[in-house]
Amino acid sequence: MEWYYFSFMAAILSALAAIIEKKVLFKEKALSFTVILSIFNLILASIFFFFVDFSKISLMILVIVFFKSILNAFAFLCVMYAIKNLELSDALPLLVITPGLVAIFALIFLQESLKITEWFGLILLTLGIYVLQVKGTSIIISIKKLIKSRGHKYVLVALVLFTITALLDRIILNKFKLAPAAYMGFQHLFFAIIFIVIFFLFNAKIQDLKKTLQQSWPLIFILALTTIGYRFFEIMAIKLTNAVALSLAIKRISVFFAVVIGGSLFKEHNLLRKAIATAMLILGVILIIRF
Repeated sequence: MEWYYFSFMAAILSALAAIIEKKVLFKEKALSFTVILSIFNLILASIFFFFVDFSKISLMILVIVFFKSILNAFAFLCVMYAIKNLELSDALPLLVITPGLVAIFALIFLQESLKITEWFGLILLTLGIYVLQVKGTSIIISIKKLIKSRGHKYVLVALVLFTITALLDRIILNKFKLAPAAYMGFQHLFFAIIFIVIFFLFNAKIQDLKKTLQQSWPLIFILALTTIGYRFFEIMAIKLTNAVALSLAIKRISVFFAVVIGGSLFKEHNLLRKAIATAMLILGVILIIRF
């Protein structure tokens, strides 16, 4: 199967996951919800260990995967706090530019020039962000509001972390040749450990975990199935192509689906404008990336 099929399936499942996350976070605390989800994910992902050739797993690879998992864990937690504090159509669209940043950083480090289509893509990214954030005020005022907004701060931190982890995915899967099954198994093992440690470091209450488990375990279990699915498809897409940024761009189409469908379900504000801005961001990212 071609890599772009995996990317598209990851997009569909990722959009569904975002909608379920918003539904659960209406009544649950972000940290306790994330811990329960990571445990469910680990239980489901444990099946991948049966397909791992442990003789090919080195300590160096595990250290890199663990470091990457720490960054990914904090990025995911930031997104959960953003979804908790913002409308879904406000929290997700800025994440679309992650693959664009990956491609731009790669160009900077390789000292390559941008094509005309890539410059046009950058312009579309800028316009998309403008349309998304400007709400009857000047761009400067909107940017200041964006920076001061607690929810958007979580999004910006996640954006930086996802850019770094996307580059690490390429190194782990294509340079170190780690098998997708091993990656899925160890990554979710590390996620569960990291989130549990974060939970106790923040002096969170066990009662919160019990309450979240009792109230929302059916939805969280469905979310875990969806999450394992989109992460596996994303890893397979990256494994099958060197164009990691393009793979991520297709997967980020999930944001458009989540904004339109989730925004409609939750009756969010200014949905048409946000959908148009998200579409511009996605098109801009695709133009930036080299085919």
